[in-house]
Amino acid sequence: MSQIQEKHTTAMDLAEAAIIAKLRGDLEKASQFTRQAFENEQVAAALIANQLDAEPSRSILHRSAATLAIDCGEFQAAERLIATALSGNPPEEIAEELKDLFVQINLRSYLERRGINVEDEQINALILKSK
Repeated sequence: MSQIQEKHTTAMDLAEAAIIAKLRGDLEKASQFTRQAFENEQVAAALIANQLDAEPSRSILHRSAATLAIDCGEFQAAERLIATALSGNPPEEIAEELKDLFVQINLRSYLERRGINVEDEQINALILKSK
């Protein structure tokens, strides 16, 4: 098994463990598993980042790592992962998902910079409505 696949498989196993821990109410353990999943998926994405001909795997790994980064509150890391994915040739559907993630990360700060204060429920409603 390649190192990329190994890291990705580990990340997905840890993400699943995080979901189970969350369902059991162990939020601290869920957070730890999510962090470990992010770290593994970020490594997998980095290993394939320069392989522009490795689509859609390249952009899928970056999207997954960005999503885990968001779950960990690592928004700058998520932005970098999204930018790297979009700098290649991701399939249109994945590119749209990456752009949606970018908007989710930046919508609140964008609105606040323009003097528009919104509640979490309003942001969530906007995001859910667009899906």
